Amino acid sequence: MSADAPALVEAPPGFPPLDELRAGVLAGDRIMLARAITLVESRHPAHRRAAEALLESLLAHAGTAHRIGISGVPGVGKSTLIEALGLKLLDAGHRVMVLAIDPSSELSGGAILGDKTRMTRLAAAEGAFVRPTASAGRLGGVAAATRDVILLGEAAGFDRIIVETVGTGQSETEVADLVDSFLLLLLPSAGDELQGIKKGVMERADIFVINKADRHPEAAKTAARDVRAALRILRAGARDGWMPPVLTVSALTGEGLDDVIAALACHRAWLDQSGEGEARRRAQRRRWLKEAIAEALAELWDRDPDLAAERARLEHEVLAGRLLPRRAARELVERRLGTYGEKARDG
Repeated sequence: MSADAPALVEAPPGFPPLDELRAGVLAGDRIMLARAITLVESRHPAHRRAAEALLESLLAHAGTAHRIGISGVPGVGKSTLIEALGLKLLDAGHRVMVLAIDPSSELSGGAILGDKTRMTRLAAAEGAFVRPTASAGRLGGVAAATRDVILLGEAAGFDRIIVETVGTGQSETEVADLVDSFLLLLLPSAGDELQGIKKGVMERADIFVINKADRHPEAAKTAARDVRAALRILRAGARDGWMPPVLTVSALTGEGLDDVIAALACHRAWLDQSGEGEARRRAQRRRWLKEAIAEALAELWDRDPDLAAERARLEHEVLAGRLLPRRAARELVERRLGTYGEKARDG
């Protein structure tokens, strides 16, 4: 076992030894990668330590891929565009991973849409890996383990990782905090839809793509003009130095896809040259840390037997309307973290 391989941690029952999982991921073995993803996506407490050990052993092999987020309204043609884009990237010599974040079934917790069944050519292609992932009810449609799966994909040698999210609104800002380049898909009627697009989304997207231009070419051109006009207002005075291009494409015919690939390459180059790429990655890690802390505290609340009596008391008071939830949370922090909690209260 190498020095940076997982040590002193046994794999959970049903999984290969961690050193074998690690070696398989680094070799780009699709079966071992799928097993590793299953491990890190598991919410079972017994799997957490093994997943963390595996991920930490792979950190030195991750971080170099171009992470691309793609979102848009249902029916805009995300899956069709991603498959066509992915096949072109494969032809250019890249290795492509697609993480399709599906809505979850409230009964089973599993993914509903199953994008792998709608990207059959890409899923079967050599050098590609398509993984539908359930959002598990998470706000914004981004799965909790998506960051971990991105790290696994990078360690497995995928240099283009595409994250597709469901819905619109919160999902766009969620995916923007995971990727380097965020591409927003719009329909040819986007000019009429601008009133319904949140300002925050317009501010976060790096590239705008009007899809299905083959069906409505004039409407697509009009929509592109409207989006550019809106961007000139919303991005006026922006200090980051990047003005998002607005492109018209047909994912069905392939027209305009080369322009999308060129825009992505241009944005990646700008991220590297300006230093914005590393700044984004650092901000993402900071957000990840905060979310991990919140998750750990939530688990402490749910599972720590030492808090059972205090939890029952606080829940009773909150449900009775006699105590604010934020006050209950603060009391929990004070109980577990002592003087830190007191400082947080005084602050």
